[in-house]
Amino acid sequence: MDLPVPNPRLQESHRRRMRKGMYILPSLFTTANIAAGFYAILEVIHAGAASYWHLDNAAKAIGFAVLFDGLDGRVARMTGTSSDFGRELDSLADVITFGVAPAMLAWTWGFHLMGPVALTEWKIKLTQLGAIAAFLFLMAGASRLARFNISTNPQPSNPGRPGKKYFVGMPIPAGAGVIAAVVHFRSGAPLDTWYAAIPWLAMVATVAYLMVSTWRFYSFKDIDFRSRHPFRLIVLFGALFAGIWFFSKPLLFAVALLYMFSGVFWRLQWMFRRHREPPPPAYREASQTS
Repeated sequence: MDLPVPNPRLQESHRRRMRKGMYILPSLFTTANIAAGFYAILEVIHAGAASYWHLDNAAKAIGFAVLFDGLDGRVARMTGTSSDFGRELDSLADVITFGVAPAMLAWTWGFHLMGPVALTEWKIKLTQLGAIAAFLFLMAGASRLARFNISTNPQPSNPGRPGKKYFVGMPIPAGAGVIAAVVHFRSGAPLDTWYAAIPWLAMVATVAYLMVSTWRFYSFKDIDFRSRHPFRLIVLFGALFAGIWFFSKPLLFAVALLYMFSGVFWRLQWMFRRHREPPPPAYREASQTS
């Protein structure tokens, strides 16, 4: 019995239809990213001194958006469906979800809903400073995205070979994750003292600086989920998901701060190593002849 000969035209048409459908898949994760950011903004607006749990909901929404943001790029690369439209849509989504939403959350949680302060004028000044820090966070995140979009091979100023293993500057989802993790750690309960708001002011400004810096941060892009991995890696991911499910507050708080300080650690390590290393021969010869 003769088997039917496949029609090349039908196969090519089927492939085109499949690719059109596959382009929708990463865009769905980007849409979920935007939806989570919009929901976080609505929750921040509805938050009050007696209903601060809205802030915790906003922090959780930003956390889910970080997951969606990681999945859309990963899925697009694994399925070969990356496109200029998808990259631009992802950048616009990140400005909303990881720029506007966490900036509003940081200001509302740390300054706007702060408890009464004896010095009323001092509270007003602190609230204004908090608004400036939140705006700097937003601008730093937008600038970080713009630099990422136009950079073809960014070079970190501290050690690290050029490539996909490291980000140049703290990525904006990680910066938003720091804000959300701190708020979620306190279940959304706003700060109640002015001396607690000052470290928060410094942290928001620090995260903004790290995003526009040229310090290196691990990107996790060298992990290939299509290749074989040891069984212990699967166990590690399972333990991580279980830990987040049962102990989300302390675990996410620790992970966010560890990732934030990892860039600072690598920067300081490079600075100390650079001072310990002897200067190059050309520099030593020039110093001796001068």
